[in-house]
Amino acid sequence: MQQQEAFGVCPATDAAVVVLDTNVVLDWLVFEDPAFRPLARRLAAGAWTWHATPAMRAELADVLPRLRWRDNLIDCEHVLTFFDRRVRMIDSPVGPPPQAALRTCRDPDDQKFLDLACHQQARWLFSRDRALLEMARAARPLGVEVLSPAQWLRAYGT
Repeated sequence: MQQQEAFGVCPATDAAVVVLDTNVVLDWLVFEDPAFRPLARRLAAGAWTWHATPAMRAELADVLPRLRWRDNLIDCEHVLTFFDRRVRMIDSPVGPPPQAALRTCRDPDDQKFLDLACHQQARWLFSRDRALLEMARAARPLGVEVLSPAQWLRAYGT
Protein backbone atom coordinates (compact mmCIF):
# COMPACT_ATOMS: atom_id res chain seq x y z
CA MET A 1 0.00 0.00 0.00
CA GLN A 2 2.94 2.34 0.65
CA GLN A 3 3.99 2.17 -3.01
CA GLN A 4 0.47 2.96 -4.23
CA GLU A 5 0.34 6.04 -2.03
CA ALA A 6 3.68 7.23 -3.38
CA PHE A 7 2.23 7.30 -6.88
CA GLY A 8 -0.92 9.22 -5.98
CA VAL A 9 -3.33 6.36 -5.52
CA CYS A 10 -6.00 6.82 -2.91
CA PRO A 11 -5.74 3.62 -0.81
CA ALA A 12 -9.47 3.42 -0.08
CA THR A 13 -10.54 3.40 -3.72
CA ASP A 14 -7.38 2.77 -5.76
CA ALA A 15 -8.28 5.97 -7.59
CA ALA A 16 -5.52 8.40 -8.51
CA VAL A 17 -5.63 11.56 -6.42
CA VAL A 18 -5.88 14.81 -8.37
CA VAL A 19 -5.95 18.47 -7.36
CA LEU A 20 -7.55 21.13 -9.57
CA ASP A 21 -6.75 24.81 -9.25
CA THR A 22 -9.61 27.31 -9.35
CA ASN A 23 -9.12 28.26 -13.00
CA VAL A 24 -9.32 24.63 -14.08
CA VAL A 25 -12.47 24.16 -12.00
CA LEU A 26 -13.97 27.21 -13.71
CA ASP A 27 -12.93 25.94 -17.15
CA TRP A 28 -14.72 22.68 -16.38
CA LEU A 29 -17.82 23.69 -14.44
CA VAL A 30 -18.53 27.15 -15.82
CA PHE A 31 -16.89 27.64 -19.21
CA GLU A 32 -17.34 24.04 -20.40
CA ASP A 33 -13.83 23.81 -21.83
CA PRO A 34 -13.70 20.81 -24.20
CA ALA A 35 -10.09 20.15 -23.14
CA PHE A 36 -11.38 19.08 -19.73
CA ARG A 37 -13.98 16.57 -20.98
CA PRO A 38 -11.65 13.52 -21.01
CA LEU A 39 -10.52 14.40 -17.49
CA ALA A 40 -14.11 14.89 -16.34
CA ARG A 41 -14.94 11.41 -17.65
CA ARG A 42 -12.18 9.93 -15.48
CA LEU A 43 -13.49 11.79 -12.44
CA ALA A 44 -17.06 10.65 -13.15
CA ALA A 45 -15.93 7.04 -13.63
CA GLY A 46 -14.14 7.05 -10.28
CA ALA A 47 -10.69 6.55 -11.80
CA TRP A 48 -9.58 9.73 -10.06
CA THR A 49 -10.41 11.25 -6.68
CA TRP A 50 -10.49 15.04 -6.63
CA HIS A 51 -9.14 16.50 -3.37
CA ALA A 52 -9.61 20.08 -2.19
CA THR A 53 -9.45 22.12 1.00
CA PRO A 54 -11.93 24.58 2.53
CA ALA A 55 -9.63 27.41 1.36
CA MET A 56 -9.95 26.19 -2.23
CA ARG A 57 -13.73 26.11 -1.97
CA ALA A 58 -13.72 29.59 -0.43
CA GLU A 59 -11.62 30.90 -3.33
CA LEU A 60 -14.09 29.42 -5.82
CA ALA A 61 -17.04 30.88 -3.91
CA ASP A 62 -15.33 34.28 -3.94
CA VAL A 63 -14.64 34.24 -7.70
CA LEU A 64 -17.98 32.88 -8.96
CA PRO A 65 -20.22 35.91 -8.26
CA ARG A 66 -17.94 38.11 -10.35
CA LEU A 67 -18.20 35.95 -13.47
CA ARG A 68 -20.56 36.09 -16.41
CA TRP A 69 -20.95 33.34 -19.00
CA ARG A 70 -22.78 33.84 -22.27
CA ASP A 71 -24.00 37.23 -21.01
CA ASN A 72 -25.56 35.65 -17.93
CA LEU A 73 -24.59 35.56 -14.30
CA ILE A 74 -23.21 32.24 -13.11
CA ASP A 75 -25.45 30.02 -10.99
CA CYS A 76 -23.02 30.05 -8.08
CA GLU A 77 -25.09 27.75 -5.91
CA HIS A 78 -25.25 25.12 -8.64
CA VAL A 79 -21.46 25.19 -9.18
CA LEU A 80 -20.72 25.04 -5.45
CA THR A 81 -23.20 22.19 -4.95
CA PHE A 82 -21.53 20.25 -7.75
CA PHE A 83 -18.14 20.98 -6.19
CA ASP A 84 -19.33 19.77 -2.78
CA ARG A 85 -20.74 16.54 -4.20
CA ARG A 86 -17.69 15.65 -6.30
CA VAL A 87 -14.74 16.69 -4.17
CA ARG A 88 -13.14 14.90 -1.26
CA MET A 89 -12.71 17.71 1.26
CA ILE A 90 -9.40 17.55 3.12
CA ASP A 91 -8.45 19.65 6.13
CA SER A 92 -5.79 22.16 5.19
CA PRO A 93 -2.32 20.61 5.33
CA VAL A 94 -0.22 21.63 8.30
CA GLY A 95 3.53 21.86 8.09
CA PRO A 96 5.84 21.09 5.21
CA PRO A 97 5.02 18.37 2.68
CA PRO A 98 6.13 14.85 3.61
CA GLN A 99 9.31 15.46 1.62
CA ALA A 100 10.17 19.06 2.42
CA ALA A 101 12.26 19.56 -0.73
CA LEU A 102 9.48 21.57 -2.35
CA ARG A 103 10.11 25.26 -2.92
CA THR A 104 7.57 27.99 -2.33
CA CYS A 105 5.37 29.03 -5.23
CA ARG A 106 5.98 32.64 -6.26
CA ASP A 107 2.22 33.33 -6.05
CA PRO A 108 1.16 32.86 -2.41
CA ASP A 109 -2.47 32.33 -3.50
CA ASP A 110 -1.41 29.22 -5.43
CA GLN A 111 0.66 27.64 -2.66
CA LYS A 112 -2.40 25.88 -1.20
CA PHE A 113 -2.82 23.79 -4.37
CA LEU A 114 0.80 22.73 -4.38
CA ASP A 115 0.80 21.96 -0.64
CA LEU A 116 -2.32 19.82 -0.90
CA ALA A 117 -1.04 17.93 -3.93
CA CYS A 118 2.18 17.09 -2.11
CA HIS A 119 0.53 16.26 1.23
CA GLN A 120 -2.04 14.01 -0.43
CA GLN A 121 0.55 12.54 -2.78
CA ALA A 122 -1.61 13.51 -5.73
CA ARG A 123 -0.71 12.03 -9.10
CA TRP A 124 -1.60 15.25 -10.91
CA LEU A 125 -2.12 18.90 -10.06
CA PHE A 126 -4.04 20.49 -12.93
CA SER A 127 -3.52 24.18 -13.55
CA ARG A 128 -3.14 26.74 -16.30
CA ASP A 129 -1.53 29.19 -13.90
CA ARG A 130 2.04 30.08 -14.84
CA ALA A 131 3.25 30.22 -11.21
CA LEU A 132 2.03 26.67 -10.56
CA LEU A 133 3.22 25.31 -13.89
CA GLU A 134 6.68 26.68 -13.10
CA MET A 135 6.69 24.39 -10.03
CA ALA A 136 6.42 21.24 -12.16
CA ARG A 137 10.12 20.41 -12.00
CA ALA A 138 10.24 20.86 -8.20
CA ALA A 139 7.10 18.77 -7.65
CA ARG A 140 8.06 15.88 -9.95
CA PRO A 141 10.56 14.24 -7.52
CA LEU A 142 7.75 14.24 -4.95
CA GLY A 143 5.57 12.20 -7.32
CA VAL A 144 3.29 15.08 -8.36
CA GLU A 145 2.96 16.15 -11.98
CA VAL A 146 1.89 19.77 -12.37
CA LEU A 147 0.38 20.31 -15.79
CA SER A 148 -2.50 21.83 -17.70
CA PRO A 149 -5.39 19.70 -18.98
CA ALA A 150 -4.08 20.25 -22.53
CA GLN A 151 -0.61 19.03 -21.51
CA TRP A 152 -2.17 15.97 -19.89
CA LEU A 153 -4.06 15.18 -23.09
CA ARG A 154 -0.88 15.43 -25.16
CA ALA A 155 1.06 13.24 -22.72
CA TYR A 156 -1.56 10.62 -21.83
CA GLY A 157 -4.11 10.67 -24.65
CA THR A 158 -7.86 10.82 -24.46
